[in-house]
Amino acid sequence: METRERKELLLEQRQVLIFFVLLGMTLAGSESRRYSVAEEMESGFFVANLLKDLGLEVDELIVRGPRVVSKGKKLSLQFDRQTGDLFLNEKLDREELCGSTEPCVLPFQVLLENPLQFFQAELQIRDINDHFPVFLDKEIFLKISESTTPGTTFLIERAQDLDVGSNSLQNYTISPNFYFHLTIQDSTDGILPQLVLDKALDREEQPELRLTLTALDGGTPPRSGTALVLIEILDINDNAPEFTKVLYEVRVPENSPIGSHVATVSARDLDIGVYGQISYAFFQASEDIRKTFQINAKSGELLLTQKLDFESVQTYTINIQATDGGGLSASSVVLIQVIDLNDNPPELTMSTLINQIPENLQETIIAIFSVSDSDSGDNGRIVCSIPDDLPFFLKPSVENFYTLVTNTALDRETRSEYNVTITVSDMGTPRLKTEQSIIILISDVNDNAPAFSQKSYTLLVHENNQPALHIGSVNATDRDSGTNAQITYSLLPNQDLHLPLSSLVSINADNGQLFALRALDFEALQAFEFRVGATDQGSPALSSQALVRVVVLDDNDNSPFVLYPMQNASAPCTELVPRAAEQGYLVTKVVAVDGDSGQNAWLSYQLLKATEPGLFGVWAHNGEVRTTRLLSERDAARHRLVVLVKDNGEPPLSASVTLHVLLVDGFSQPYLPLPEVAPERAQGDSLTVYLVIALASVSSLFLFSVLVFVVVRLCRRRRAVPLGVCSMPEGHFPGHLVDVSGRGTLSQSYQYEVLCLMGGSGTSEFKVPKPIIPNFLAQGVETESDENPSFRNNFEFS
Repeated sequence: METRERKELLLEQRQVLIFFVLLGMTLAGSESRRYSVAEEMESGFFVANLLKDLGLEVDELIVRGPRVVSKGKKLSLQFDRQTGDLFLNEKLDREELCGSTEPCVLPFQVLLENPLQFFQAELQIRDINDHFPVFLDKEIFLKISESTTPGTTFLIERAQDLDVGSNSLQNYTISPNFYFHLTIQDSTDGILPQLVLDKALDREEQPELRLTLTALDGGTPPRSGTALVLIEILDINDNAPEFTKVLYEVRVPENSPIGSHVATVSARDLDIGVYGQISYAFFQASEDIRKTFQINAKSGELLLTQKLDFESVQTYTINIQATDGGGLSASSVVLIQVIDLNDNPPELTMSTLINQIPENLQETIIAIFSVSDSDSGDNGRIVCSIPDDLPFFLKPSVENFYTLVTNTALDRETRSEYNVTITVSDMGTPRLKTEQSIIILISDVNDNAPAFSQKSYTLLVHENNQPALHIGSVNATDRDSGTNAQITYSLLPNQDLHLPLSSLVSINADNGQLFALRALDFEALQAFEFRVGATDQGSPALSSQALVRVVVLDDNDNSPFVLYPMQNASAPCTELVPRAAEQGYLVTKVVAVDGDSGQNAWLSYQLLKATEPGLFGVWAHNGEVRTTRLLSERDAARHRLVVLVKDNGEPPLSASVTLHVLLVDGFSQPYLPLPEVAPERAQGDSLTVYLVIALASVSSLFLFSVLVFVVVRLCRRRRAVPLGVCSMPEGHFPGHLVDVSGRGTLSQSYQYEVLCLMGGSGTSEFKVPKPIIPNFLAQGVETESDENPSFRNNFEFS
């Protein structure tokens, strides 16, 4: 009957407690939204839809950039930005998250990034009956004196159940026996089982008892745990131990080493002998207390066996039982308060991080993070900072949230990467800090035009080059990166060229290499200019220009051209020379030009072949043909000279010209028969040929004698003539010889006195033909003859 009344009273107390809990939840809901979920639900379990509570529509949700942030990283939730549904990200264990605290409420925040806004919320973890009641000691020993009177109660160590509420420990039962029944006692720590002696014990009749104690929880279905109660019947012991203090209070720093002395409890017993010997032990101690502390059974000294952590447990309440040799016991309480030390560095939790931002933007949010510290007091006060030499600053927000923002526009070309170290330090002693480095990359914007390595380029190429010849390159660089730095080269139109630029050169659009598309001719085009453009691939594209000048170098590809005497006339021109001419008499001047320039146009003249060697000479400088000795009656009347004109190129090119010279006795003769200058028909007669051969064979000795005589006479006459007249310099031109207008080697004007006999005229008159000379002949030659002034013809070439 008494037990039923107690149960009804306990039920009423629970109903009142539940009422106040529900009332507290209602009041708390006005400040923050609360959602609930049962523990041990699988990952992905639907918790709630937050759209209505956030006051947002579905299309607004993605724009606002919602995130779920929890403190201490205990709660792992997943938020669907598309629907606003909140899911579990992992299986939750209420006992691991909250322990014995009820209700188990974990706060979290919903962070809206654009614009920045916070919503407070809580998730209540409902308990389920997932733990069995467990006795820490599977065997419970009791020593009861046989003199114990009926109605005496004995406390029994209670069972442990990690569940709370109705799923926690609710009842105990004892196996049927003749001596004891079980009663339940309520306490602040839950219900406690007590054995009540119903019948006097008789050690001689039964020295010990074995009873089974069963603990039951209130879950559905209920779970249970058992322990064996061993009762030893003792002789009479009429004095129980007494502690000197009912309550021991101790303060212990959390960094105390293992094995440190915590406290010493003491009890005394008035009995003597075995009944006066006291032993100390933990009573009703949890598993955590048993792991953390150890008591000396004889001395009552309490020692530390495990490190203390203020952030986990702030106080310990330890019940210590003193039992004498007769089985009588007493209990005392040791209250241990853990002193907080600054042993936890601050924590930084990154909510949003943008690792890459474009350059040239003002006040861009890089990161959003929160900071926390598990310590208390000054040990938990936090200061957050970044280096001063970086273009960023920290902007504090609500509830220890900070945003990292740029304070100026960033230039990638100046610096493309920043390493920002966020330092979070507390105010404890010593100060502890946490650092987290963030690598921020600056992405490129096309804000730099390509730049050529030179403003202008000069390229040299020899004429007569092979088509598609690589003649040079242009190079441009772009300070941007990626596609913004990819450069394309192109030729820009040039209106000044008489030929299309695309027919002369081409450019490789990728690397700027220039190629000549056709063979260039120095005589037609000495140089030309054009512009090259470099354009990047950015948007919008940027470009720059450079000037390219191509200089064509001359090659010796033009042979000398003889202007006089003309070789394409219908009849050759014959130069008349009086036999009375002095040594060094100017017979004629060979005039030639060369289409090349520079050294390739320097001309030299050489007598290649003559009818009578030694009679005429050619000046190498100017092509003047002069007599090298006095003429005699024995000299042949008709002479044929072959003059070689050679330039100074490498390899040298040459041309030859044939001169016909006729020796005459005087210019006053009415008729001068012209010798045949055409191919001689008389020599074509075979009879004459045979006659000449026969005469040469018979008279060889006579001719040899005559030749010796002539050589001796010539040598005597040469001694009287200046050496400069007969010997003609060969080889390269002297240093003063220069090219005039790139069209030959004439350095001054001359006048010539020339008499020409035209073959086939059949008259007795002299005809002086006026040669047709091209307009580009720059200068002429003039020579005067004092002997026959009446037959002087003046030719001036211009």
